[in-house]
Amino acid sequence: MYIPEINAVADQAEVVAFMKQFSFATIITSKNNFPTATHLPFVVTVKEDQIILTSHFAKANAHWQDIENNKVLVIFNEPHAYISTKNYDTELNVPTWNYISIHAYGQGKLITETQEVMEILDRSIENYEFEYKQRWSNFPDDYKLKMSKGIMAFEIRITDLQAKKKLSQNRTETEQKNIIGTLSTSTNTNEKLIAEYMKNNLKSI
Repeated sequence: MYIPEINAVADQAEVVAFMKQFSFATIITSKNNFPTATHLPFVVTVKEDQIILTSHFAKANAHWQDIENNKVLVIFNEPHAYISTKNYDTELNVPTWNYISIHAYGQGKLITETQEVMEILDRSIENYEFEYKQRWSNFPDDYKLKMSKGIMAFEIRITDLQAKKKLSQNRTETEQKNIIGTLSTSTNTNEKLIAEYMKNNLKSI
């Protein structure tokens, strides 16, 4: 990913927090010069400074067959917002787009042992709907086993993390505040979120 120095994010804790908040991501591999992508929810964990992503494919999705023998890329890229030139101090300008994007490269590993698969499902339930955990726990074991047979669980250990935060850092403080004011009053959730990220970024400068 092209990342100008002004847009680079070096704080791993900040990057991990973003990945956890926007955890429905795109996993991409390339085989025989043909790229394949699948959209999945990921559970993001950090163990001894190692970032690990866990998720599962539907077994019917053949994409799972490629993740152990090919380099894996997972993209986390919400939110985003169009930036109008009406926010700038001078008329001679062009519009742009603000966004945050994380590219996580790593090595995939399929998880096939039944107990480990169940643990991944449990962590996913706890992460996305903890209240459902009690109901899931009370389901018959044969039903849960049947459900687990229809998926391919996996983990990715991240070896290269690229993070970009494009939030009009190249504009004047006045222009940034204009943009924040415009996006904050929008009815679009993405635009409101970008405004919040821009506010926090201004405070940290």
